[in-house]
Amino acid sequence: MSISYGALAGLIAAVAFLILVLFTLPLIVRATKTMKKVDSTLDSVNTAVDDLTKQTAVLMKQSEDLLEKSNALLADVNGKVTELEPVVKAAADLGESVSDINSSSRRMVERFSNMGIRGVGIGIFSSLVSRMFARRKRRRGED
Repeated sequence: MSISYGALAGLIAAVAFLILVLFTLPLIVRATKTMKKVDSTLDSVNTAVDDLTKQTAVLMKQSEDLLEKSNALLADVNGKVTELEPVVKAAADLGESVSDINSSSRRMVERFSNMGIRGVGIGIFSSLVSRMFARRKRRRGED
């Protein structure tokens, strides 16, 4: 039996393609598993950010109430209002900053959820940051 050079070249190309497919298949399977883990991580980050947003809203309300009470007490004290006014103003500025962080985190979560697979790297980074803050809270005993 005699095989032509063209048929032999075709056979070699087919075997090479088969070997290529067999070597890339495990890589594709691992990439799929990684993407599933990234998706679940992004879901947990979204949940954590939503919880953080709710807690921040409660904290803002309590801060507002505290500021109102402190302002009422300060109004009763004659002459001390001018001395404590910068402290109250700084607390109000802090409250506004926390509110800005809250709205920024909401926008960030919306952007990440709209990005899909393109935002995988950012999702992983966000997951690491949230874990870091959770670990920090556990170390301080705030958990």
